Amino acid sequence: MAPIASDLPAEQREQLCGLLGNVDLTLLYKASVHGYEASAFHQRCDNQGATLLVAYNNSGDIFGGYTSVDYTQSGKEIADKEAFLFSFRSGNLLCIKVKSGYNARCDDAGMPNFGQQLYFCYNNQPVVIYQHKDCYRQFIFNPDTLYGNNNQLTECEVYQIKQTLQVSFKEKPWRNILWTAERREELMGFFRSHKPLLSSVNRVRILMLGPVGAGKSSFFNSINSIFMGYVTSKAMSGSAKSSVTTQFRMYPVKDGHERKPLPFVLCDTMGLEEQSGAGLDIKDISSILQGHIPDRYRFNPVTPFQPDEQKSSRPASLLEKIHCVVYVIDATKISLMSEKLEEKLTSVRCLINSLAIPQMVVMTKVDEACPHVQKDLQNVYASSYTKMKVQEVSSRLGVPVSCVLPVKNYSQEIELDLNCDVLLLSALHQMLRLADDYLDDVDSF
Repeated sequence: MAPIASDLPAEQREQLCGLLGNVDLTLLYKASVHGYEASAFHQRCDNQGATLLVAYNNSGDIFGGYTSVDYTQSGKEIADKEAFLFSFRSGNLLCIKVKSGYNARCDDAGMPNFGQQLYFCYNNQPVVIYQHKDCYRQFIFNPDTLYGNNNQLTECEVYQIKQTLQVSFKEKPWRNILWTAERREELMGFFRSHKPLLSSVNRVRILMLGPVGAGKSSFFNSINSIFMGYVTSKAMSGSAKSSVTTQFRMYPVKDGHERKPLPFVLCDTMGLEEQSGAGLDIKDISSILQGHIPDRYRFNPVTPFQPDEQKSSRPASLLEKIHCVVYVIDATKISLMSEKLEEKLTSVRCLINSLAIPQMVVMTKVDEACPHVQKDLQNVYASSYTKMKVQEVSSRLGVPVSCVLPVKNYSQEIELDLNCDVLLLSALHQMLRLADDYLDDVDSF
């Protein structure tokens, strides 16, 4: 008997395999062949280990879900922290992980469900059903974003996940990095001895911009933690619908218990929001870049900063201006970025380009975006999914791929981690390099 053909296109298969690590996909069940009945699904898919469900609707959408726990018809709620929903939107892979502490699905005798929110082949029919209930919020998604709000399925497939040899995953990293304590010390030594190219600038100013909740304040806390030798929380950070940061803050970083100032300042801002009259205003960004806004200025989204006449009549010194801009972007939300927010970021980038200030991206939460990286942070530059996200950020923000650096901030940890430190310090190293390029260019005029 000839094998059953898969409907999953090669490009989408490659992206999903990249997300899951080094895996093979074996087709277990195809609804149009085996039937849409739950009994047919369970006969072929129970006790098969980790599985990937892929659904197709008559609008051409490809979407589905992954679970690492067997289907057994136990009737129990299944805790599966690796479970996620996915969809391909405009060629990009969108991944929505199960919320921490929530059950991923109910292991009943029916067709697959995720979070008791999304039911595939509901009542043995070629449809997907979304149930919006406050008590079931295991996955945060919009049906329109996930599958175009078209619940008519043309096909539903389930694949068994089989891990291939782990060593092959690490053979060809797409970037080289040394994960050693010696490399960490080398980088820290660079910052301790570094001097900006111009004597008039004793510390370079690095401005962090990004959407609400992307991790700007957490990035400063993480860098500060490395040099203090323990995890700190000097800058206010956290998860909220609106920006936790409401002030412009200039955070100098000091080295260890001797408190010796290091040659850079990280400038934190209110988060960018897509709505007009909310979040950081582009006019405020202009004032920050040109050195007009003082430390601890409290932003007003409705009224941009107005410098007094005496100060506005004279240009700020080079010391007061911004020397490098860093966009902080959440790796798990890149594909969810709205058109309005993308347009706002484009306007910001054009403003910064007009001032010839260098720009780069720090891509946070890379461990949450890719399960393989979550298992081992050293996989970050061997993960094809992370590489794809780096390329997506580069395309959306107009920043070269070489200037997009993935990091993991300290969030839940209470002790420092070598791998986190190396990624964070490598990103900071690139910032100071770009700032030096800017100062060198200014000095040449």
